[in-house]
Amino acid sequence: MIKRIFLATTLLLALAGCDQVNQKLGLEDPAKKEAEGKAVGSACRHSGRAIEDCYSIYSWLPKASVYGGWREMDEYMRENKIETIAPQLPPADPPGAAKKKKKAPASEEADSPETAKEPEKSAEKGASKH
Repeated sequence: MIKRIFLATTLLLALAGCDQVNQKLGLEDPAKKEAEGKAVGSACRHSGRAIEDCYSIYSWLPKASVYGGWREMDEYMRENKIETIAPQLPPADPPGAAKKKKKAPASEEADSPETAKEPEKSAEKGASKH
């Protein structure tokens, strides 16, 4: 009986430390979320985003950690006279958001019958004007 309890306890402790199991169960480490919030806040400040925009874009992160990262980066940038960098990519989707379907590649669109008819229509319009 004691061996079973010991084995079950050991197994539960091993599984509790496994990131993959925690992720599948929907459990997150608060320290990781805090660090991620600070990183996102600093990146938002560096890219010139307002703190309110960061809150709305990254609503799943704690506001306190996002603000902490934003404020630290703001102080650092002022001290070192660093300019903001314009973001090159759109903001990330929140976790669990449904992904949209990608557009069909250009080669498939060119082969579709709808696009094949468009040049004929424009040629007809040009011929009727003359």
